[in-house]
Amino acid sequence: MSDSIIISKGAEKAIVYEELLPQIQNLLLNEPDLIANLANISAVLKEAFGFFWVGFYLVQGEELLLGPFQGSLACTRIRKGKGVCGKSWDERKTILVPDVELFAGHIACNSLSRSEIVVPVLKNRDVIGVLDVDSDKTNDFDQVDVLYLEKLVALICKNLILKHYD
Repeated sequence: MSDSIIISKGAEKAIVYEELLPQIQNLLLNEPDLIANLANISAVLKEAFGFFWVGFYLVQGEELLLGPFQGSLACTRIRKGKGVCGKSWDERKTILVPDVELFAGHIACNSLSRSEIVVPVLKNRDVIGVLDVDSDKTNDFDQVDVLYLEKLVALICKNLILKHYD
């Protein structure tokens, strides 16, 4: 496993994502443990982009259970269909929220969160978790984040989830 990740500070976010994806791929190839990898991915994203909160929730029964994350105290359990994470799980699609104050049913785990993006983690067509990223700024996420966070989750699914959940 690599001891560090190289991040181009000040570069456009698409460039940073492009640099990070192969490095994260390398992490996944060299460490088989799901939780360790999700923890490191959370740390890498928070470090690279300065996101307010980055983490994973994993499906456990009828709830999402808090998994590895970086940031402040978080909600521990989220019901299916509730909040942005629960809705992403229920609809099996990425949800981008420019202003959480305008999202009906938003769960405020931290009142400083202003925008959010949630990407479902799928095994076949079943959601087994979500990647949740929050910002303390409104309109902080765009289609670049959607594209690359979906690519990141695809890497996780290809290299980790299939091994862990088989």
